[in-house]
Amino acid sequence: MTEQPPTAEYRIEDLAHISSATVRTIRAYQDRGLLPRPERRGRANVYGDAHLARLRQIADLLDRGYTLASIKELLEAWDAGLDLGGVLGLVAEIDGPWTDEKASRISRADLDTAFGGTSDEAAVAEAVDLGVLERVPGRDDEFHVPSPQELAVAAELHSAGVPLSAISGHLRELRGQVEHIAARFLDFTTEHIFRQFLDHSPTEAEAEEAAVLVRRLRPLAQQTVDAELARAMRTLATRYLRHHLTEALPPASRGRAGVVATADGYERAGAGDGERAGAAPASASAPASVPVADPRPAAGTEPLVLPAETVQAVRALVGPENTAAFVAAAAQREVHARTMDTLTMTFREMSATDDAHAGHEAPSHGAPTGHKAPGTTHR
Repeated sequence: MTEQPPTAEYRIEDLAHISSATVRTIRAYQDRGLLPRPERRGRANVYGDAHLARLRQIADLLDRGYTLASIKELLEAWDAGLDLGGVLGLVAEIDGPWTDEKASRISRADLDTAFGGTSDEAAVAEAVDLGVLERVPGRDDEFHVPSPQELAVAAELHSAGVPLSAISGHLRELRGQVEHIAARFLDFTTEHIFRQFLDHSPTEAEAEEAAVLVRRLRPLAQQTVDAELARAMRTLATRYLRHHLTEALPPASRGRAGVVATADGYERAGAGDGERAGAAPASASAPASVPVADPRPAAGTEPLVLPAETVQAVRALVGPENTAAFVAAAAQREVHARTMDTLTMTFREMSATDDAHAGHEAPSHGAPTGHKAPGTTHR
């Protein structure tokens, strides 16, 4: 029978020295349930090799970036008999970066240059509070930048005239809304995908499967938000443009004319609101080869046939309710421009005619002999 070597025993001061922890830290780990209670022998507390191994595990996980709360969950899984390797792989996938963007550093001089060349301590403090900048220990002239892209956006907005305080306020508001979206995405994926792994302690195979799923689904949240943000910006930007274009139109041209669909897919501008209300909608499948005007123009208007594609483009730009006003305003602007061109051309032609007449007049008696007057020839 092989004799087992005696188990090492430590007082708390000895354990602290061997593990490179402090007595206070060891007691804090015990209170949080991270470290088992020592064995009580008389008036002394005795620790063993299991405590030393656990302290070294905790230190290793802390070095890898895990929080004490996540470490407790991992150790509980370990104590339940689960292979810690699978759980660590799953946690590593979740705790890993959710973007391909690489962090960088920036000097204080370059930071000031990027934001107009003026040092603003309040703005820097706000950026640090938001996590856009992180101070480098022992270096007052350098910052860690977790997201260079986010800092570049702030610099571009500032160069366009947005105050730094407004940028910070906008980021705080945006961050709250995005965190709500992230929480909803997590709830959604938990309900439909990860619920099977969370109602019990997962096996090694289940932990690995969950890690693979996290890796697959990681980019989906950003891709979905990117696509929906692009759609929303396109829709809202068009509405904003419609609103401002409508405000910019002359009051006399707003709602003065209508647009009526014709039988061939063309539409006629110039009809009144009453006629537009009674007009039949354009057929999506009707040919658009020969324009046909409505035979019943409203009083005081003149039928004008426009290609359906043109009308649809204007509608998309300013909205159906402003289409006729926009066409009228655009036509008026074109007429005014051509009128100015005509007046300018007429003036130039009149000036040229006057010059020609002046050239054919007889030279004065004081004209030197041997010189030709403009427009004459010697015979």
